[in-house]
Amino acid sequence: MHTLAQLRAGELSGITRLDLVDGLTEFPREIFDLADSLEVLNLSGNALSTLPEDLHRLTRLRVLFCSDNRFTELPACLGQCAALTMIGFKANRIARVPAEALPPLLRWLILTDNCIETLPTELGERPYLQKLMLAGNRLQALPESLRQCHRLELIRIAANQLTELPQWLLQLPSLTWLAYAGNPLETEADAKALEATPRIDWSALRLEKKLGEGASGVIHQAVWQSAEQPPMAVAVKLYKGEMTSDGSPLHEMNACITAGLHPNLIRVEGRIVDHPQQTAGLVMQLIAPSYRNLAALPSLASCSRDIYPEDLRFSATVALRIASGIASVAEHLHGHGITHGDLYGHNILWNELGDCLLGDFGAASFHAISDSLESRALQRIEVRAFGVLLGELLARIDSGLSDELRRTLEDLERRCCQPQVLARPGFGEVVQTLAAFNSIN
Repeated sequence: MHTLAQLRAGELSGITRLDLVDGLTEFPREIFDLADSLEVLNLSGNALSTLPEDLHRLTRLRVLFCSDNRFTELPACLGQCAALTMIGFKANRIARVPAEALPPLLRWLILTDNCIETLPTELGERPYLQKLMLAGNRLQALPESLRQCHRLELIRIAANQLTELPQWLLQLPSLTWLAYAGNPLETEADAKALEATPRIDWSALRLEKKLGEGASGVIHQAVWQSAEQPPMAVAVKLYKGEMTSDGSPLHEMNACITAGLHPNLIRVEGRIVDHPQQTAGLVMQLIAPSYRNLAALPSLASCSRDIYPEDLRFSATVALRIASGIASVAEHLHGHGITHGDLYGHNILWNELGDCLLGDFGAASFHAISDSLESRALQRIEVRAFGVLLGELLARIDSGLSDELRRTLEDLERRCCQPQVLARPGFGEVVQTLAAFNSIN
């Protein structure tokens, strides 16, 4: 993190990234002294409501973050920034998005948790648009012009006021990760599953070390002591209740419960009741320390693609075991009327044997269990996500895979990722295909 004093003293000359949180109410003009080098500007967490009209003087600026400020509209000056590709204005008070605010090379737009009711038609005229984060607004419709965005891979429209998913959205050739929970259009969670979930009194839990924290909540290792069983080591997730880029954390909790039991899911032991602050939470299976994340989150540069360790390699047996496990659990979820919405390597835990667990239901959405063109399309959008994952696994197999099997698996990857959504295989077919590969291998 940098300081305004450093900036004014000229100590930051030549930097490519500036992170400035200093209670700013006005844009510091000294930032223009960095115009020859500055590529990433982070002004999140201030009290800004405007940006200067001559922002385009920052000719190298590619990424701008202004989340958690006081903007009521997306600044029109952004559209004049010729190199700008990523814009983040999460958690402001934005009600208006003028067409003039959309730069020509726009690739990644974050407008989560604002007050937006409509979006300009011109949004669909940005051919490089790849990620669009709109959860937690007041949208009743999406601009139909987005049908032209053939590179759009990830869209978050959860917690809006949408009454239907447009047919053109479900036909986008590259759409891979879709979250739409918390809209009037969504099928409700299985009430019986929610009701049947055991209730675990907060007093029966003793929190120990913190295991991790994400946008939706905090996870602790804990001990669960009940009258019916000896003390049991568990994981406790306490939800924050705030809007995330994917949607509502409480909706995530419902999806975890409704998902039920599967060998490749983290088991839910019960739902926490009587927390002193009325915080919602789940008690879950404690995962062995031998499990680790398959990949890291996408970077600013990779946009929609996970980052894998450069030296990560698998045997064919391990890679196929991971692929088979994830295909199986995705088929299971679809059978329960759930799309995961974030089927990514960074949401998969694995060990050296190829055992794996799919986690993070923050982007999960409910759909009708009955077969229809819509449910089939929603499921096959997720099949594309699996195809991307399969390609990432195949690229890292270093032994045990014959040329013939590799060609066959690469063909499966291509079929999962083909642009015609309904022509992709369902997960039932994917599971059967991988089972045959495993038996041969």
